[in-house]
Amino acid sequence: MKARTPEESKAISTDLILPSETNPIENLFGGELLARMDRIASIAARRHSRRLVVTASVNHVAFQSPIPLGSVITLEAKVSRAFKTSMELGIDVFVEDRESGKRTLANDAIYTFVAVNDNGRSVEVPKIDPVTEQEKKRFDAALRRKQLSLVLAGKMEPKAATELKALFDD
Repeated sequence: MKARTPEESKAISTDLILPSETNPIENLFGGELLARMDRIASIAARRHSRRLVVTASVNHVAFQSPIPLGSVITLEAKVSRAFKTSMELGIDVFVEDRESGKRTLANDAIYTFVAVNDNGRSVEVPKIDPVTEQEKKRFDAALRRKQLSLVLAGKMEPKAATELKALFDD
């Protein structure tokens, strides 16, 4: 299976925040944003794997700033790293300034997806070949997060988490 770049999986969605999607203080509901991030990440995971994909976990979400009613938002998702059957994806959410058009990062998240066949069984996915500095940083960090997750779940001995240990070694 030929490795792919994160850019090949990139999915982008731009949308307007409407009244039915906001809370009583007229900011986008967090759950609404989570659903949008899940959808855009699933498209990116599918582009990378060329398979059906399912959400395995939401590893991290940072609601850095509220997204007000009437905002134009852009969600961007890319595969950060591919493991055997799973893929970690980074999702960035930008809010566009109405007057200047300047985009500001409002939220970010990390989701994990698994590629499956038509019977729902996990299948292997192509590896990722990061190109840019940001892609390389996300690629390296994904392995540390995976090792931490496995250690916390009791599926990996802490001493075997070499990338994670390297953070604390001099």
